[in-house]
Amino acid sequence: TTSIQYAISRSEFVTLKVYNLLGKEVATLVNETKPAGTYNLKFDAANLTSGVYFYKIQAGSFVETKKMIVLK
Repeated sequence: TTSIQYAISRSEFVTLKVYNLLGKEVATLVNETKPAGTYNLKFDAANLTSGVYFYKIQAGSFVETKKMIVLK
């Protein structure tokens, strides 16, 4: 498992998805409107194979993608 922390300054529709190296979506962690605040999300990657993954967060016009490595 890993922890992903994010913060939003106002109520926004938030999506947080995990993609494999080929760009295929492998998990949707958040897909709803969230009120302003700081969030700490636990992600259990037990069903994923070892390798490099990316997670992308979108909140309003903000978009950020980060790399994540799964080791087993």
